[in-house]
Amino acid sequence: MKYLDEFNDPALARSLFEQIDAAATKSWAIMEVCGGQTHSIIRNGIDQLLTDRVELIHGPGCPVCVTPLEMIDRALAIAARPNVLFTSFGDMLRVPGSRDDLFSVKAKGGDVRVVYSPLDAVNLAQEHPDKEVVFFGVGFETTAPANAMAVFQARERGLQNFSMLVSHVLVPPAIEALMTSPTSRVQGFLAAGHVCTVMGTRQYEPLAERYAVPIVVTGFEPLDVLDGIRRCVLQLEAGSSEVENAYPRAVRAEGNQPAQEMLARVFETCDRQWRGIGMIPMSGWRLKSEFAAFDAERRFDVGELSVSEPVRCRAGDVLQGVLKPDQCECFGKECTPRTPMGATMVSSEGACAAYFQYRRLDPPAAVRRG
Repeated sequence: MKYLDEFNDPALARSLFEQIDAAATKSWAIMEVCGGQTHSIIRNGIDQLLTDRVELIHGPGCPVCVTPLEMIDRALAIAARPNVLFTSFGDMLRVPGSRDDLFSVKAKGGDVRVVYSPLDAVNLAQEHPDKEVVFFGVGFETTAPANAMAVFQARERGLQNFSMLVSHVLVPPAIEALMTSPTSRVQGFLAAGHVCTVMGTRQYEPLAERYAVPIVVTGFEPLDVLDGIRRCVLQLEAGSSEVENAYPRAVRAEGNQPAQEMLARVFETCDRQWRGIGMIPMSGWRLKSEFAAFDAERRFDVGELSVSEPVRCRAGDVLQGVLKPDQCECFGKECTPRTPMGATMVSSEGACAAYFQYRRLDPPAAVRRG
């Protein structure tokens, strides 16, 4: 437990809270990009213990949450086919499409399986040559290298019955979209440490300069988050807008070079829809033309599927930081983890799920602020 306990030390946490309180002379709004950071904040009550001058805004950093509704419906359409063995990480199985989820497809007889690595899906394709094996490739830059490697390995093995439904999204274009939104109140960012472990920190420097916004790369334990907030507040108070690495035990400026090379070999950037947000230009990855044979959208001809979000679901506002989860009229009523209206309630990194699990009995946000 040593390496966990040292990032949960109460005395150090108290000191960091005091430093943040002493440093903040004005009101600041800081967005944590990653859903894992959101859960750490809500689970440990960090946002409630901060000075009133520092507000934390929850961002669109949950990859399950931002996977567009039509992509879920494409997965459902493919998984329901009789000769398909559909594989996914477990966090995608309960994400609602327009009518069903992957658990429902499995209950109706579809061959839907949870895997722990995309290479498990490649192995299944080798073991079941009579089946079309599909892997649902979802995530930010963190999970993309392993998915790229899976496609590369499938080609190297000569597998013709493996394909991937790709729904990868990228963090920097999302930050740019947030900063150019007329509703944005964000003045500083806590960037996702695991994404920067792969991609490094340099891609954030143009954003920090262009929008005069500090970006602090931060880990996920309580002290990581508090130190990130402290550094961000110090920059805001000083009028600085630098990219700062507060997660040096895992992140280097250059990132993981072999992983980046594999990504460049298999994927190319493209426009991508974000659930609840809309189209963000050049914010996603798709398979390059030389790997088109492994593209499940093309193989199963589901690329034209398009659906609309539920009208009453406010997940898009939550993902953009416009709304706190418990300010939604459906929160904890029609929308619960058992009956989710949007992915933010069912995902293990979703902001709505965090509020439901740790804060559903608290007064609503509007009441708390008086």
